[in-house]
Amino acid sequence: MQDQILKEYKIENDGITLKVKISYTHDDFVRRYTLEVPEFGEGTKALLESLRKSILQDPGIKAEKLLDPKEVEHLKEQFKEKAAETLKNELPQIGEATKDALLMILVTDMLGIGKIDLLLCDSELEEIVVNNSKEPAWVYHKEFGWLKTNILFDSEEQIQNYANIIARRGGKQITILNPLLDTHLLTGDRANATLFPISGKGNTLTIRRFRRDPWTVTDFINNATATSEVMALIWLAMQYELNIIISGGTASGKTSFLNICLPFIQPNQRIISIEDTREIVLPEFLHWVPMTTREPNAEAKGGVTMLDLLVNSLRQRPDRIIVGETRRQREAEVMFEAMHTGHSVYTTFHANTADETIKRFVNPPIAIPESQLEAVHLNVVMFRNRRLGVRRILEVAEFIPERRGNVETLKANTLYRWRASGDAISKNSESIRLFDEISLHTGLTYDEIGKELAEKKSVLDWLAKNKIQHIQEVGKVMVNYYIDKGSLLNAVQKNRKLVDL
Repeated sequence: MQDQILKEYKIENDGITLKVKISYTHDDFVRRYTLEVPEFGEGTKALLESLRKSILQDPGIKAEKLLDPKEVEHLKEQFKEKAAETLKNELPQIGEATKDALLMILVTDMLGIGKIDLLLCDSELEEIVVNNSKEPAWVYHKEFGWLKTNILFDSEEQIQNYANIIARRGGKQITILNPLLDTHLLTGDRANATLFPISGKGNTLTIRRFRRDPWTVTDFINNATATSEVMALIWLAMQYELNIIISGGTASGKTSFLNICLPFIQPNQRIISIEDTREIVLPEFLHWVPMTTREPNAEAKGGVTMLDLLVNSLRQRPDRIIVGETRRQREAEVMFEAMHTGHSVYTTFHANTADETIKRFVNPPIAIPESQLEAVHLNVVMFRNRRLGVRRILEVAEFIPERRGNVETLKANTLYRWRASGDAISKNSESIRLFDEISLHTGLTYDEIGKELAEKKSVLDWLAKNKIQHIQEVGKVMVNYYIDKGSLLNAVQKNRKLVDL
């Protein structure tokens, strides 16, 4: 039976346009993702192989530069120049389109990770997965979920070679003795790899593709992940240096949400971020020091853990500390100690509700004293609706003490909650603690706090209405709020454009 075409569109790599087709065959079990990559005969393939060898033998091109992230773009231009010259000599009648296609294949094979680089050009993809060399790669599409591709690999050695390239460029290694890898690509995308026999079917690669233009608060409001009312509350809490934990399940949008909140920080404050792999992206003018962990070498030396960086960050006079993800007891203990000593801390955590956040922190394996959690002022819980394929803020809660007999415990007071009926985030209850904390720290009355919330909501509505969504532009608006709030609010009231600020 003929394929049912579900969607067709085009992607671009280095000026070359490639077609993507998503289809379904009734005799098949899964939908398919077909990337139309130019195919060539054996003679052309032999020419490409010869070209590879001649380029690698060029004394001006050193092999170690292939693994240096700073040299890759320069090498790409060198490769293209030399390859184009050779193709012109070997195939003088070759057309411009064919030449460009050959150069693209050559460059992705020699400087990148083959056809995976082409998949990374598709902004509709969230995940690219290679399970082994015997089956095609899979992708997770924003609209259609998991799709089987037409991209195949020659051998397990080829997959391992790609894993080695990724590891070395990320300053790490993957070997039979150390068969697990977690790092990032030059594009900022997160990469994971495992080697056989740890992964029983063969060597694997998993790449989470991040947006090339990072999400901002404008995007989250316009796509209904959040509301301007909720984001105004979070902005208020961040402005006055309250501590926030962002919880949620896998791929629920925890890190993305953390990232969109960070431009709310004042530009004159020092930010230290601590991550296993770099995912956070901030406006370039913020006073920001990003730090990442490092795996130990083959002799088990040189490792730098999240705990090492967290302890070290306290000696760097930070105003704000961002912990990519809290997983272990000792990390949690140091993080809460930082909160209790006056540092403003933000982190992500695996828990599906605010109540579950409390339970997971106070029970093994983390098992911190419940009293420590009182340092947390807000808990935002993210949620991914798998049926609709959307992400939403599920809950915004504060932790408040509650006495049961002679025992004082913590409970979550949910301020806002997402309702499935109507797909809306609505107010659930009044704050018991948050506004008291802000009033205590700032001297603001409840009426003044209400006025600030209204101002912030108007700014966020203006951002959403005018689609001001680039991270630098959003950052510029936040700076204007802190430096010249009157002019910004005047522009918002008159609905003037960003260029007028």
